[in-house]
Amino acid sequence: MIRDIDKQVEKKNKEILKLSQEKAKLVARLASQKAKSSISGFRKGLRTSVSTAIVAAFSFLIALVWKDLITLYVDRISLSSPIQGQLFTTVLITIICVAGILITTKILSVKEQ
Repeated sequence: MIRDIDKQVEKKNKEILKLSQEKAKLVARLASQKAKSSISGFRKGLRTSVSTAIVAAFSFLIALVWKDLITLYVDRISLSSPIQGQLFTTVLITIICVAGILITTKILSVKEQ
């Protein structure tokens, strides 16, 4: 009878060992999946950040070119204006830029439903 109990205990110990090994494999697989998911998220975030930086650089370049053109025309207008100088140029460029910002935000705004 004691032998039967010892055999049953040994059998249960083997089952426990087998289950703990399966658990360890599952934990390792889960950790691997989490790591892959984390790396994937990092890569996606990195691509988004690099893309945003490149778009911002091109936008800045476009803004500089437009600034030169607007400044040229405003300087020509300010020569014939009774208010000459930097004040007139600054006010006019500010008005143009604010109008551009308002138009751009209207066009590119996300529609809420």
